[in-house]
Amino acid sequence: MSAPVFLAETGVDHVVAGDRYVLDGAEGRHAGVVQRRGRGERVDVVDGEGLRLRCVVEEADAGRVTLLVQEVDRDPAPGVVVTLVQALAKGDRDEMAIEAATEVGVDAVVPWQAERSVVVWRGERAARSRARWLGTVRTATKQARRARLPRVDLPVDSRGLAERTGAVVAAGGRAIVLHEEATTALADVPLPEPGPAGSAPEVLVVVGPEGGISERELEALTGAGAVAARLGPHVLRTSTAGPVAIALLAQRLGRWGVDD
Repeated sequence: MSAPVFLAETGVDHVVAGDRYVLDGAEGRHAGVVQRRGRGERVDVVDGEGLRLRCVVEEADAGRVTLLVQEVDRDPAPGVVVTLVQALAKGDRDEMAIEAATEVGVDAVVPWQAERSVVVWRGERAARSRARWLGTVRTATKQARRARLPRVDLPVDSRGLAERTGAVVAAGGRAIVLHEEATTALADVPLPEPGPAGSAPEVLVVVGPEGGISERELEALTGAGAVAARLGPHVLRTSTAGPVAIALLAQRLGRWGVDD
């Protein structure tokens, strides 16, 4: 069984094998009090940017766990950045979508205030809602034992999304709008070639709300360079479409291979 993952509260850049690392704060309390991790148990600590400390517990008390670092690994940065643009949806379906997308490997998520979104983020509600998304992504990252924490961008409206789509396509990336009436299959959409860290091309995957993407939005996005594509013969909920698409793209990008 894989080791549980905890997110580092302090910098771990200079930690090497043989060092001791103290996990404290909220993560230390969760490890020591909630999960009751004890001496000799395996624990991974990640920094959210690819660095992973493989450790064993030496000592644990309330809110503080001392770990012996056995190995230090770093997951490579993605050659293609996969971003889910998730329309705001009622009943927490948008949070369900980003939770599952994080588990299957998304690199970033963008809240989208679509024309047909029933939920509206404004003022204090926008701040609280984005904070929930951040918490959802954080929890899902640990659940999936990931070393990289997906980015949660600021919300965009439809005009802002069209502008971002144009910028991504102009930079050599790809924008894909999932749409039930599209004639192109997601599996047939060409993907950009991987690039080096810091300049990797981006693939935007756009998912509409319960009422679907309006014709005006679809025209604006495709006019900015996006490609409309469909997943398959069935119409999926807004909470399901994104994670399924991310999983298929992860497979195509070779992320789900099994190391020897």
